[in-house]
Amino acid sequence: MYKALVACRAGVGSSLMLKIKVNEVVKENKLPIQVEHSSLDGVPGFDGELLITLVDVAQELSNKGIKQHIIGIANIVDKKEILEKLNAFLQQTEI
Repeated sequence: MYKALVACRAGVGSSLMLKIKVNEVVKENKLPIQVEHSSLDGVPGFDGELLITLVDVAQELSNKGIKQHIIGIANIVDKKEILEKLNAFLQQTEI
């Protein structure tokens, strides 16, 4: 089981909606991912494998040497995009 953190700058609006959609995709497709939610302040203490955020935030985080795999989502309500990116992560990091 992988641990994923859905985060945005404030951890309120967009990331909460994204967390709901990610959870729906995970459940509908029986993906081995446990989803947590936080603001960017929670990233340094997160010990999981995957960070899921908005595209602009993902670009910022990738420049900071974050150890987790980072997925940037362009459309937070697009389940197809979310599923494609989660599946790509799972294929390249199988336990």
